[in-house]
Amino acid sequence: MDPQLSLLLNGIVSGLLLGGLYAAAAAGLAISFGMLDIVNIAHPALMVMGAFVVVAIGTALGLDPLLVALLVAPLFYLVGIGIYGFYHHFFERRGEEALQGLAFFFGVIFIVEVGLVMAFGPEQRFLDPPYAFITWRLGEVDLPLRMLVPAALAVTVVGLLILWLRRSFTGLAIAAVAQDADALRLMAVDPVKIKRLAFGISIALAGMAGGALVVVQPVEPSSGQIFIGRVFAIVIMGGMASLPGMVTAALLFGVVENVTATFYGPSWSPAVAFGWLLLVLAFRPQGLFGRAA
Repeated sequence: MDPQLSLLLNGIVSGLLLGGLYAAAAAGLAISFGMLDIVNIAHPALMVMGAFVVVAIGTALGLDPLLVALLVAPLFYLVGIGIYGFYHHFFERRGEEALQGLAFFFGVIFIVEVGLVMAFGPEQRFLDPPYAFITWRLGEVDLPLRMLVPAALAVTVVGLLILWLRRSFTGLAIAAVAQDADALRLMAVDPVKIKRLAFGISIALAGMAGGALVVVQPVEPSSGQIFIGRVFAIVIMGGMASLPGMVTAALLFGVVENVTATFYGPSWSPAVAFGWLLLVLAFRPQGLFGRAA
């Protein structure tokens, strides 16, 4: 096979696996930002907190980080409920969520990052499961399990979430709460309880994404800053409230970024990826899976 073609194929496959990590990182934000209209810019920071918790528990108990991520998800669900309760009481119910609420989530970022430095120090942390050093080879294409396993878990979790949102009454209520809260009240459903539940799920997904992140790369307390622009771009490009669109956008974003880095260097990849985002939105402002007004 031509070396350039082989390089391109590997770049695409690696980009798809990277997109799986992006999907894990953006899944919770697609709920909080896309469905609830809560601009939770602290989402990546909470994902990094999940990564540190996973490292601490996984190291102490000798467990696989992805298994630990599933086990700590209920804990992060409770954290999400607590954050939303504070946000609703002091900002949302007063109609001050636009600016003051945004400042609140900036504060959450600061608290999380400083708390992680105080608890774990500023050093990078990582956890290598046994499969992290295994690479499957299919012809000319390499499939590193360090990337493949977290990507597979992310797509599986998002797939189950999509089924639940579409086929359960609670899931349909989550999808509708930001669009017509009054209609939910007429059906004897408390919109605040629905939003509290949904926000808790979004933070549980952030904690799980931390387990995927720590398999792929080392993390430090400020690692979330790398993902803020990417996850918001992915959710917007996917169509805001569309989880299938988010997954598609994450995979495409990963491919564009990785192929660019392969052929032109890593310094070009963010610029090209975000430029591609702007190009998509210029021709389809509602996103890939969004509906035109």
